[in-house]
Amino acid sequence: LTTRLPATPNMAVRSGLPRMIKKPKGCDRITACLVNAAFFGAFGSSYLYGYNLSVVNAPALYIKTFYNQTWMERYGEPIGADMVTMLWSITVSIFAIGGLLGALCVTLLTKLIGRKGTLLLNNGFAVIAALLLALGEKARSFEMLIIGRFVMGVDSGIALSALPMYLGEISPRHMRGSIGQFNSILICLGVFTGQVLGLPELLGQESRWNFLFAFLALPALLQLCVLPFLPESPRFLLMERRDEAGAEKAFRAFLGKKDVSKELEEVHAEGRAQNTLHMASVTELLLNPALRWQVITVIVTMACYQLCGLNAIWYYTNGILRDSGFAENVIPYIVLSTGGIETLAAVVSGLVIERIGRRPLLIFGFSAMAFFFGLLTVFLNFQDQYTWMPYLSFTCILAVIASFCSGPGGIPFVLTGELFEQSYRPAAFMIAGIVNWVANFAVGLLFPFMQESLQTYAFLVFLVVCVLGAVYLYFILPETKNKTFMDISQSFAKINNVPLGNKEIENELAIKAGSKEICTRYDGYHNSVTCYIRKESMGIY
Repeated sequence: LTTRLPATPNMAVRSGLPRMIKKPKGCDRITACLVNAAFFGAFGSSYLYGYNLSVVNAPALYIKTFYNQTWMERYGEPIGADMVTMLWSITVSIFAIGGLLGALCVTLLTKLIGRKGTLLLNNGFAVIAALLLALGEKARSFEMLIIGRFVMGVDSGIALSALPMYLGEISPRHMRGSIGQFNSILICLGVFTGQVLGLPELLGQESRWNFLFAFLALPALLQLCVLPFLPESPRFLLMERRDEAGAEKAFRAFLGKKDVSKELEEVHAEGRAQNTLHMASVTELLLNPALRWQVITVIVTMACYQLCGLNAIWYYTNGILRDSGFAENVIPYIVLSTGGIETLAAVVSGLVIERIGRRPLLIFGFSAMAFFFGLLTVFLNFQDQYTWMPYLSFTCILAVIASFCSGPGGIPFVLTGELFEQSYRPAAFMIAGIVNWVANFAVGLLFPFMQESLQTYAFLVFLVVCVLGAVYLYFILPETKNKTFMDISQSFAKINNVPLGNKEIENELAIKAGSKEICTRYDGYHNSVTCYIRKESMGIY
């Protein structure tokens, strides 16, 4: 039965249909199971990625000394300065090469063993890396340190794709952004932990630097102890494993309610709407015209995530503090403020993302970064003329970090999970991971040359990147908060030049009637309500 309705905001009421859209009981609850899955999933994954971004800074001098001593023991002569620089550069940059390899493996792993299974398997890479990095000095092998950094990169590459996928699929849509921000918050907390443990009073000493790397095993082992007792992604269980009983059990655990028929039906509707339920390859995703602008949006946001200049900020922080007159032994403690601001901004973003939305936070974050990069360029050029100018420069650095973490620092990972339906999601995360790690490697490789040739004007390059990113998102990206995955796909239908009517869409409403359910679906393209009957015991429509 199809009934034409007037296209008004309150169609059901004005047309005489009963108001059937009600806020389900307990929909605002956040359960212990959901929080544990988000926290421990991120603690053994993105936390380790953040920790590895900062942990190599404190022991850098001691590691170079170790390289020299090992070289002397093997070849009977001191290592050349160029060789030390090359070995250190390889040690730092090979992390990104490992990350790229990890990102390439994600689609296969998540298909074979699921989202949670991939996270659990990934802990093995973290433990192996911790052993290689911690025991390299005892074994007198700098090769173990390089291989350990590569293996840790593989772990991070897998984690930064599998974790956002898992968080996006276990979260109710009105909490998807907040739960997804656990990824960003734990990255920032990992960076901060690396800074704290690297202090001279703790592990930042020549006799203790190997313990900084041994710490990598702790979050991985903790996740191995907790995550097996938490459910797999219910969307994965239902759509890819055809395990409806397991999906229902998982939904009940994550949502904290017995009646999860609405959630199950939403996943079923997405499955019926897709032309195929087999996991699409990267090639199929790239060639699908209905997903063209979703792919472009993910590539742009991920590229801007790495190319916006935050990594380059760390090159300048210590120099600006030295120019400000701070003693060398005090600088590490002041640098802690950068990690603290980063973590605080990420937490605030997680708290407000469901109120403000993804799109405004991203546009604001990139715009604010562009503004403060402009100010920083001005202040750096006048730094030698006024004694108080370095303080303003450092304030701009803190503002850039806060702006990044307010949106661009975590939302690109959330968006990657939201812009694609189930069968395309693993391939989308592979593309996002490849862009992320290639851009990461490019910044590490090219920024020293930019800094040498442009000096303080190097930040103007990042200003342009941030402006372009904000402009693109303003004109292209729709808001995705509190929308189903099908709703989001429909938001791109017009720009992709795909007819809206080719998928089942919008609201799934139900009235129970004995062993049957009479359901209605509003079709926004045909402007109609379709009624159908489902026999619950048979799953027939």
